[in-house]
Amino acid sequence: MTNLIETPPVAPPAKTLARARPWTSALAPWRAEAAALLTLAWPLAATQLSQMAVMTTDVLMLGRLGKSALASAAIGNTVFYFTWLIGVGPVFALAPMIAQALGGRRRANAEVRRIVRMGLWSVTLLAPPLILVLIFADRILVLAHQDPVLAAGAARFVQMLAIGLPFSLTFQLLRNVSTALGRPRPALWVMGATIVFNAFGDYALIFGHFGAPKLGLLGAGLSTSSSFIFSAVAMAAIMRLTPDLRRRRLLRRMHRPDFAKLAETFRLGMPIGLTMLFEAMLFNVMTLVMGVLGATNLAAHQVALNVASITFMGPLGIAMGATVRVGLAAGAEDWAGVRRAAYTAMGFACVLVTACGAVMAACGPAIAGLYFASGSAEDQAVIVLAASFLKVAAAFQVFDALQVVAALCLRGLKDARAPMVLAGLSYWVAGAPMCIALAFGLRMGGIGVWLGLAFGLFVAALTMVTRFRWLSRPPVRF
Repeated sequence: MTNLIETPPVAPPAKTLARARPWTSALAPWRAEAAALLTLAWPLAATQLSQMAVMTTDVLMLGRLGKSALASAAIGNTVFYFTWLIGVGPVFALAPMIAQALGGRRRANAEVRRIVRMGLWSVTLLAPPLILVLIFADRILVLAHQDPVLAAGAARFVQMLAIGLPFSLTFQLLRNVSTALGRPRPALWVMGATIVFNAFGDYALIFGHFGAPKLGLLGAGLSTSSSFIFSAVAMAAIMRLTPDLRRRRLLRRMHRPDFAKLAETFRLGMPIGLTMLFEAMLFNVMTLVMGVLGATNLAAHQVALNVASITFMGPLGIAMGATVRVGLAAGAEDWAGVRRAAYTAMGFACVLVTACGAVMAACGPAIAGLYFASGSAEDQAVIVLAASFLKVAAAFQVFDALQVVAALCLRGLKDARAPMVLAGLSYWVAGAPMCIALAFGLRMGGIGVWLGLAFGLFVAALTMVTRFRWLSRPPVRF
C-alpha cells in the first residue's frame, strides 16, 4: 500500500496544468485529496465495522438467551463505555499530534517516539482507577434506579470486561499510531482475526460448547475481555513485523519521561474524551431511560442503537482519516489543503449514510428480526418498536455524519476545548431535555427519546461545521 506519509499525492506538473482546461486544473487537487483520503479511510471504516462486529456477535448470541440477557448486556455496556471513553481521550490525541509533527517535518521521528511513549504512559496512569469503577458497577446501577435483576446481570458482565480494559486502550493507541504513520491496514487485519476469536469464545462460554462451562452473561464478558487482550498483543506483533514501523523504534526508551508531551497528551486528550463522552453518554443515558420505560423499549432500543452504530462506523472511519489529512495540512500550514481535506470527507460521509439510511427505513422489520431466534409475541413487539426507531435513525444519519467529520477535523487542528463545549451544549442542553420532554411530557415513550436524539445531533452538526469553517480560515497577513 502506498504510504500516505512518506509519499503524499503529487500535483500534476505546471506545464500539464497549463495545457489542461481550467476546470480540470481546479479539480486536480480535489481528486488527489479524494484518492488520498479514501486510501486512508476505507481500512479505518472497515476496522470500525470489525470492532462493531465483535459487539454485534455478543448481542446476537445473547439475544438467544432472551430479552433479559440482552437488556442486562445493554446496561453493562453503558457503564463500560463510560470508563472506556475517559481512558481513550489521550489515546485519540496521538493521531493529530503525530500528523502535525510529520506535516511540519521538524525532527519528526524523535517527536513521534516521544508522543507514543507518553501515550502509553497515559494508559498506565488511567487504567487502574477506571477498573475500580467497573468492579463496583453493581452499586452504580442500583443508584441509577435500574431493575435489580438486570443490574445484577449487567454487573457480572461488566466485571469481566474490566480485565480487558487496559488492553482495549492499548490496541486503540497502537492503531492510532499506525494510522497516523500512514499504515491503517494492520489494525484491520487484527480486528478480522479478533472477530473469529470472539465468536468462538462467545459460542463456547455463553452456551457451554467445546467442553467449556455454560456461563451465559459471564461468558460473554469473559470472551469479549479475552478478545481485547488478543487484539492488543496481535497489533503489537504486527507493528513489530512491519518494516517501516519497526525502523522508527517507537518503543525506544519507554522509561524516559517527557512531561511536556505527557501534559499535551492530557491537555488535548481529556477534552477529546469528554467530547466523545457527551455524545455517547447521551445515547447510553437514554438506554437507562428506556430501562425505566420497560424491557420491551430497552431491548428495541438496544437493537436499533446497534444497527445505527454499525452504519455510523463508515463516516467515523472517514472522519478518522480526515483527522490525519487535516493534521498533515495544518502542520505544513496549507490552509487550502485543510479545507479541501475536510470538505472531501464531509461529502463522502454524507453520500454513504444517505444510502445506509434508505436501507434502514425500507427494511427496518427485517433488520430487527435478525436479532431474535423465536417468533414469540414478546419478540415481535420488540421488532415492531425497533423498526420504528430505525426510521428515526435513518433520518438523522446525515446530521450524525456531519458532526463527527467536523469534530474530528477540528481535532486535526488540535482544537479540543471548543468542540467539547459545543458537544456539551448540543447533547445535554438541547438533546437530552428534548428526549425527556417528548418521552414523558408529551407521552411519546421510546419514539420521543429517539426524536430528541435526532434534535441533539442536528444542533451538533450545525455548531461543529460552523466552528470548523471559522477556524480554518487562512490567516490574515499584514
